[in-house]
This record gives sequence, C-alpha cells and structure tokens, in this order.
Amino acid sequence: MTPLSLSQMTLTQLGYAVAVDTHRHFERAAAACNVSQPTLSMQLRKLESTLGETLFDRRSSPVVPTDMGRVLIAQARVVLLEAARIGDLRDAASGTIEGEIRLGVIPTLAPYLLPAVLEVLAERHPRIELVVREEVTESVLDALRVDTLDAGLVATTTELPGIVSRKLFQEPFVAYVGASHRLAGRERISVTDLSPEDLWLLADGHCFRTQVMSLCRQRGRAGAASHRSVSRAVAPLARFDSGNLETLKRLVERGTGMTLLPALAAAELTTAAQRRLLVPFSDPVPGRSIRLVRRRHHVREHLVRALVRVVQEVASSIR
Repeated sequence: MTPLSLSQMTLTQLGYAVAVDTHRHFERAAAACNVSQPTLSMQLRKLESTLGETLFDRRSSPVVPTDMGRVLIAQARVVLLEAARIGDLRDAASGTIEGEIRLGVIPTLAPYLLPAVLEVLAERHPRIELVVREEVTESVLDALRVDTLDAGLVATTTELPGIVSRKLFQEPFVAYVGASHRLAGRERISVTDLSPEDLWLLADGHCFRTQVMSLCRQRGRAGAASHRSVSRAVAPLARFDSGNLETLKRLVERGTGMTLLPALAAAELTTAAQRRLLVPFSDPVPGRSIRLVRRRHHVREHLVRALVRVVQEVASSIR
C-alpha cells in the first residue's frame, strides 16, 4: 500500500468506522452521525477499498469488527482524537471557552450537583455546551473507553487501566434515620452502629451501595457484637433494590429503617421534619471521593478545566 492511497482516507470515513464499532449496528451508527445508512455504508466501502481490508463482519448480528478491523479502528480513534486537538489548541491559545463536553455523572451525584453547576456554567461560560448522561460508574467507564463520553464524575478510588482520574472533592456521609429506628434520636452515630439488617440500600451496580456495604463490614468486633444484640429486636426490612436515593429517603420518612446519604443529597432536605431525621457521624466521618475520570487528559482540556472550577465551587457552596 502506497502513501498516496492512504491519503485518500478522510476523517469522516474514520468517524463512520468508529461509530459502527461503537454502536455495532449500521442504522444506529448512521443516526449518531446524522447521515443516511446508505451514505455511511458507501463511505465505509470506500475506506475498506483504500485500506485493502474488510473492517466489519457484516454477517454477524450485532456487527463486529474483523481481527484487522479491531486494530485499524483502535488507531482511527487515536487519529480522530488527535485531529480534534487542533481546534482545542487554537481555542486554548486564543482564550476561547467554547465547545461541547460530553459528561457522564453517577445517579447519586447528578440530581444534587448538576442543577447548580448548569446554572453557574451558563452564566460564566455560555458557549460551553454540556451534554450529560446519568449512568452508573461502569457505564461511564465503558463510554469513556469507546470515546462516547469526554469525562465522567464518579466516586471510586480504584485504579482504572487506561483511565486518568483527578480528585475534585471529598463528600462526607450522613445517616437518615426513621423515627421508629433503633438509632432514632441519637446526636451522633459511628460506623460500628451500622447493620445491613435495618439499612435501606441502592441496587447492585451502584458504587454507593458498595461503599455503604464496605462500611458495614468495617464496623469491627464492637459493631459485630452490637449488631448481634440488636438484630433480634429489629424487624427485617423487605428486600427492595432501588436505583434512586429519593425512594430510600421516602421510605425512611415513613418511619421505616434508615439509609446513608452523601452530603449533597442531604443538603436537599430542607423541612424541619426532614432535618430531624439526619444524624451525623462522629469522627472519623465516612465519605467518598468524587473524581473526574477521563480516558485522555488532553482532549478538550481547557473546557474541562473551566468545568472543574465550577464543579468544585458549587460543591463547596452546597455542603
């Protein structure tokens, strides 16, 4: 293959190949690229002709790349990201804060942080277009790996291969305790007081559930003994896998069980009746680290820096 034949490739064609690899479906890929399927398919055929390689096994459903296709499409993603940097570098050098950021945010953070972030961002940087997807952590990370998101806000301290992370702020936890719960009326509680027997939890897949269960496991010998002494007096909770903290809050407000809340979610509780159900932790206060995660830190860097400043300021003002 000569350099001249390679020069016939276009960024548009590479984008179409990446879209098919991402969506594993020609129609969905065409819709994502805002073109008709025949147009996308024709350009892919031209690209394959130029490369002298078949990129996709079209007999498969969903569509999958060939062995050579996987290698070439991985490089196409790199080429497209580097090409996008040209505009980023120009805008950064000129001080222009303009463009799109595709951001994934976990459900236990999005409703409590984003409304204020969007308000401040619109006021300070009206030419930033923030496109938000509310997803659990694994979905955010998967989207970063296939470049359908530029960044994510998650709550994990685990080292993630191929992912760059930066801590933005620490968010403490607070207990939300029903009026008939064994811990009701306490001024403070500790991790050793927690028991999964009378604690409402989010469904599997939510990192906040994992963090709360980890706290229950950490309560140690004193907490384990305490749990044995009280568990017989606690009516077992119905099994309820919720994907929404708001649902758990409503259950507690009806007097049943307790749950833990991140500080930003607790800040939403404004009525006197709700505030009476909040019980802080004694030191050391458990919490979670809110982090910005990205696959490549240099893409849209000047836009992300502007977003980070707003997120940190808003989080500080709410907590």
